[in-house]
Amino acid sequence: MSFHIVTDSCCDLPESLTSTYQDFDIVNLTFTIDGQPAPSGMTGKEFYDRLRKGSIAKTSQANPEDFVAVYKKALEKGKDILYIGFSGVLSGTLESGRRAIEIIGQTYPGRRIITVDSLSGALGLGLLVDEAIRLRDAGKGLEEVSSWLESNKLKLNHWFTVNDLHFLQRGGRITLGTAWLGSVLSIKPVMNVDDLGRLIPREKVLGRNKAIHRLVQKMKELAVDPEKQRIFICHGDCLEDAEMLADLVRKTFGINDFVINDVGPVIGSHAGPGALALFFMGKHR
Repeated sequence: MSFHIVTDSCCDLPESLTSTYQDFDIVNLTFTIDGQPAPSGMTGKEFYDRLRKGSIAKTSQANPEDFVAVYKKALEKGKDILYIGFSGVLSGTLESGRRAIEIIGQTYPGRRIITVDSLSGALGLGLLVDEAIRLRDAGKGLEEVSSWLESNKLKLNHWFTVNDLHFLQRGGRITLGTAWLGSVLSIKPVMNVDDLGRLIPREKVLGRNKAIHRLVQKMKELAVDPEKQRIFICHGDCLEDAEMLADLVRKTFGINDFVINDVGPVIGSHAGPGALALFFMGKHR
């Protein structure tokens, strides 16, 4: 019997892809802009244009009741569930998913819900979800897929850069002085997500173009069998840069299988317009 896969909206997967998934649900985190609930149907461009004009976005984790509603629909169909969640150190949403299991209790005896902390975010989480869907649809069972995720999630690389350091400063990642000096000198950070699921600054390079090339260099250093992979790229309303990055990866590795999408509002609130991220499987993070 197949099982149901659940993730949260921090996966940043495009609707063109998720609409093809069967037995699948996304639990949404919410956000406000300037203290008001975000308008329904706000596009990525509208969101980032608001940030460029000085608006402040704040995000809220999904609550247990959101998960209970989604879980019940699958359980009532006799399905087991695999929840693949946004990094537990970056959001309380993963814990809400676990709390929902306690609320449901023994209402559905014989059914199982397995939670996997992806220690990932954005399309890094999306990559793991996409692979889980593929494995399940190829006939792998709940235990097999969850075991694959646990064994491979720390091989998933997230390498990214940002254009405006003041968004990282607001989130406490860098000091105000560092943000100011970096902006004046056009210094761009190269960051990744570590084994604990945290965003970590790793390097500083001079200029946007060098930062983008550095992402590809990290892939050259760390990727395993890149030509066999589907590569994920997300961006903060800078599609041209994302396409440039994809073209560099294509020319370097001969890859033609890409998923490209906006960075969603949860991470985008902290990374800002111009954020650019590359995701691939490697030797380690």
